[in-house]
Amino acid sequence: MQKKTPDYDNVFKTMKSKHKRLFISVINDTFGKNYPMDTKIETLPSEGYLTESETADGSKDIEEQISDFVIKIGSEIYLLECQSYDDGSMAIRIAEYAFIVARQFATWDIGHATIPMPRFSIIYVKRTDRTPKKTTVTFTLPDGQTVHYESDNVILEEFTKEYIVEKRLFPYIPFYIARYEKELTAENSIENAVKDLEYFRNEMIRLHKANELFDNEIVDLMGFVNTIITHITNGNQNEERLVNIMGGTVIETESEKLIRKGSEAGGAKQIIEMGQEFGLDDAAILERLQGKLGLSLEKATAYLEQYGKALA
Repeated sequence: MQKKTPDYDNVFKTMKSKHKRLFISVINDTFGKNYPMDTKIETLPSEGYLTESETADGSKDIEEQISDFVIKIGSEIYLLECQSYDDGSMAIRIAEYAFIVARQFATWDIGHATIPMPRFSIIYVKRTDRTPKKTTVTFTLPDGQTVHYESDNVILEEFTKEYIVEKRLFPYIPFYIARYEKELTAENSIENAVKDLEYFRNEMIRLHKANELFDNEIVDLMGFVNTIITHITNGNQNEERLVNIMGGTVIETESEKLIRKGSEAGGAKQIIEMGQEFGLDDAAILERLQGKLGLSLEKATAYLEQYGKALA
């Protein structure tokens, strides 16, 4: 049985708090923008609010909802909501989220208020027959006028692995494996899943070498992939094989463990170990030792000779 844990939400929220830079390409692809990857991106606070939700027995509970991701780039506001399943309340939740965000940027004077609604999109990790292509909120005014506030949804199952890498849609990589959920939880062949994971691993390593992925980003992305794998497989016979593709370690989601707070030597050993695992040459590892730990070239070389031989 699959674990009833919020792993999908946790991965998404951890990515957006630790690696918001990676979402610039998601904004570009979703909304037709062309922001460079070094664009300043600001995460906006999302206040809680009370809403009714239907329970399994048909009763209604009042619960607090927090929007997944509200960001500001320049003068534009974007709302991204990640969903692992179809939810009939999403349209009304988007309306509530949007008004909370819009209120922060509203302008008003005597007898008039302007409320700028944010751009929004819902990212569906899984797809069913009910998954909508669009989400639309229709505002009906007392005089009969209607205004449609809508956006295309992102349905990850429609994205190929090649497109994800081409467009640098790194936040989608951990969730890609969800399309193989039936195969991973049953006795079916998982060879396609294995090939796709190997593809992502190799492409992430390539882009890391090209400095398109930072050290902490690639390590955390691989860890996020393993988090989703272990959520789906829940300890079955496929888990170990799949987790090993990304290095065999389920990361604790703290990229800070690249260089643990502690001895200089411990930090050097970790950088060298990671560099060798990712196939970096000695020059690249030396550069990271100097940049991350502030070592002289002589001292960095000494650490590489000491630990590089031991790890080889």
